[in-house]
Amino acid sequence: MGRVTAPNQVLPVPPADLPGTLGALRTGGHQYRTVKQELRDNLLARMRTGEDRFPGIVGYDDTVLPEVERALLAGHDMVLLGERGQGKTRLIRSLVALLDEWTPVIPGSALNEHPLHPLTPASRALVAEAGDDLAVGWLHRSARYGEKLATPDTSVGDLVGDVDPIRLAQGRTLGDPETIHFGLVPRTNRGIFAVNELPDLAERIQVALLNVLEERDIQVRGYQLRLPLDLFLVASANPEDYTNRGRIITPLKDRFGAEIRTHYPVDLELELALVRQEADLVAEVPEHLLEVLARFARAVRESPSVDPRSGVSARFAIAAAETVAAAALRRSGLLAGAAADGVRGEAPVARVGDAVSVTSTLRGKVEFESGEEGREIEILAHLLRTATAETFRARLAGLDLSGFTALVAEDTVIETGELVASAELLRQVGTVPGLAKALDRLGLGDAPTPEQAAAGVEFVLEGLHLTRRLGKDVTESGRTVYGGRG
Repeated sequence: MGRVTAPNQVLPVPPADLPGTLGALRTGGHQYRTVKQELRDNLLARMRTGEDRFPGIVGYDDTVLPEVERALLAGHDMVLLGERGQGKTRLIRSLVALLDEWTPVIPGSALNEHPLHPLTPASRALVAEAGDDLAVGWLHRSARYGEKLATPDTSVGDLVGDVDPIRLAQGRTLGDPETIHFGLVPRTNRGIFAVNELPDLAERIQVALLNVLEERDIQVRGYQLRLPLDLFLVASANPEDYTNRGRIITPLKDRFGAEIRTHYPVDLELELALVRQEADLVAEVPEHLLEVLARFARAVRESPSVDPRSGVSARFAIAAAETVAAAALRRSGLLAGAAADGVRGEAPVARVGDAVSVTSTLRGKVEFESGEEGREIEILAHLLRTATAETFRARLAGLDLSGFTALVAEDTVIETGELVASAELLRQVGTVPGLAKALDRLGLGDAPTPEQAAAGVEFVLEGLHLTRRLGKDVTESGRTVYGGRG
């Protein structure tokens, strides 16, 4: 069991063999290190052992991560520049794993002071009085991370701190650190502090961070407290906001040692890997359909109809995969009544027709150019068809699909749709020459389930239509009918 420290946050209990007093800490050979020394030493240790240094970070191995590692080894505070949905916050949070798992602190210290390096007069007096008998607490690395989303209402008091009038009324002087209610930054002392969307901070708030970054002290209400903070400061920003004059003050930019550009996945495989890792799928989504959605996201990102300054988040493809899976689960639920009559129920497996719904549900994730107002769904539908056709060509190029085109004669049609059961679709198709090879190319294996086979069949039919080898019509009830020449 862990001890609860905040809502939804449970910290591990320190191991019993950790030193409990300052004397035991010294006897055990513990050496005080700054946060940046910890990060450097632990990063080097992972490099030497080959351990994964940034688990869960996809697509940055050869571009962003080497720059991050150089910044950490140099001890530079850094700012990550990139459009939305490029994993900046995920990368920042992953840095916590490079801290020591447990670090000693003076119990009750608001600044997480190290017993060998006390900062405030009260803590120094406590260490001098108790000596080696001073009790030592232990802080888990997950509690050594602070984060603030820059918003217009952020104040200096939120980040740095403010004078506590109650403590002043109790007789303490303004120069006494005990009169200060510390903000988020000093409370993350001996840890990592992140400011997301840094340019959104008002200029006067940015000024408050100048001393934190360079002199490593803080000023509250014009009174300078000489408290040498031990922090690794990292920020995120949109490149357009960060580089434009007026959104961020030049002295603050100058104090960051490293400026690192992030990016969207550079190729299709990385986009697919990200979707596989992040999407929480409630139904099976075949590989060929995940590829359609990954190509779709990349096509939207590259479209001239989409505002390139806002970008198209990696969450777009992830949400698309989850939406398609939900459509398959919905079909399975609505068709479950057939199982009550002794007929096999419908397992939830997504088909290419389920992807149509994402054009309306995900349009809010895309910022279109001003001249495209009212055409958003039309643009997305066109890009989805393009992605489907590209996947069809990539997966089934060179394969003889004449069996499918011969199947649909002039007076024969195949009907499918969101609520058409897989067994019904396969009954209409029957035995088709080349079907097994097509399913194998689609990654559905030698013995696909009826639902998987139906997903493959529907994809082939849609691909033939998009390459103008098969006709297609949509009925008033919303069902799709394939038949005749395109």
